[in-house]
Amino acid sequence: MSVRVYDLAHARAGDKGNTSNISVVAYSDEAWQVLRRELTPERVLAHFCHLTTGPVRRYELPQLRALNFVIENALGGGVTRSLAIDPHGKSLSTLMLTITLPGHNEGALAATKAVH
Repeated sequence: MSVRVYDLAHARAGDKGNTSNISVVAYSDEAWQVLRRELTPERVLAHFCHLTTGPVRRYELPQLRALNFVIENALGGGVTRSLAIDPHGKSLSTLMLTITLPGHNEGALAATKAVH
């Protein structure tokens, strides 16, 4: 069974220049384990390939059950240069939540839906 990041976590985006910074925070310990294992920089880059060629770096914050992704060259040159409707890239957190992850323990999703 596959699951979207949306089902396991919430996300928040920020920006600095041409770099997007997206944090993904798991709803439960079980969801955290799935995200740690499956939400890789390579998977994120593949999902964001229409916006950037990368690189994508991932930082783990286990005590917060969070992953922080730094995605370079994702904002069309940055706020003062981009002609995008969302030059700050705030909507990119929603794009992160649409990533589909491969099969996993169904208990993680069941526990998360109770919280979500």
